[in-house]
Amino acid sequence: MRIGFIGWGRMGRPIVDRLTAAGHDVTVLARSPEARAAAQESGLAPTDTVRATVRDADAVFVVVLKDEQVRAVCLGADGALSAMKPGSTLVQHTTSDPATAQLLAEAGTERGVGVLDAALSGGPHDIAAGRLTLWVGGDEAQLDSTRPLLEAYASPVMFVGPAGNGQRVKLVNNALFVAQVGLAVDAVRIAGSLGIDEKAILAALQHGSGASRALGVVANGGSVGSVAERLADLMSKDVRVVREVAHSAGADLGIIGTVLSSDAVEKKVLRSSWMNSSS
Repeated sequence: MRIGFIGWGRMGRPIVDRLTAAGHDVTVLARSPEARAAAQESGLAPTDTVRATVRDADAVFVVVLKDEQVRAVCLGADGALSAMKPGSTLVQHTTSDPATAQLLAEAGTERGVGVLDAALSGGPHDIAAGRLTLWVGGDEAQLDSTRPLLEAYASPVMFVGPAGNGQRVKLVNNALFVAQVGLAVDAVRIAGSLGIDEKAILAALQHGSGASRALGVVANGGSVGSVAERLADLMSKDVRVVREVAHSAGADLGIIGTVLSSDAVEKKVLRSSWMNSSS
């Protein structure tokens, strides 16, 4: 299958590796000389415009960083959807506003292009192992026809309803994850006040009813501080988007919102990079 790929970075590159290993012909958007050289060294076909990347593709993948970039590369006269051939599929992986997913779906319908709002959960190691989680909004029949392609790097691939729901599920998941990291921070604090050191409490809690994936991530990272330092920028972005979307939808974040606004999250998780660099 011919594939166009926009966003050949930390998450995009391992997806490309899995797609090429599965026998697909991948063209990547690589605007800088360094990126083009790297693409060629990897046996890929590089292009320097969105239109050239997508015009012959059966499927186009978007794995950029921000909502604004999704709109810029997908919409408008120079966007992917205007250049994609009818019957092709756009797979949008970037965490963004659900309203953006709906805009893409509407624009795709006008062009005869299927759009999958394919929010993801996991990291490069999950992609390499073929176990990235996908929550996909859009047309279920479109997902079924595209599923073999997605399963080259993802499992499970879950249908969650109309376009926008993939992003909504991702936002709820991310809010819960960051809140759980904040709770792990406070659990370490409480344990310390009771005379138990961080390493001991993190090892113990993984085997109790208070265990969670977030706690496991913290424990495997060695300490709350090191994990918060590594994930602070990503978690800050996710929490900002969660708050913006909840506000625009009139949704109450409730207890999760209380935890996200706590000192454990605000000062020790989301701002950890700033605090450590300023101390």
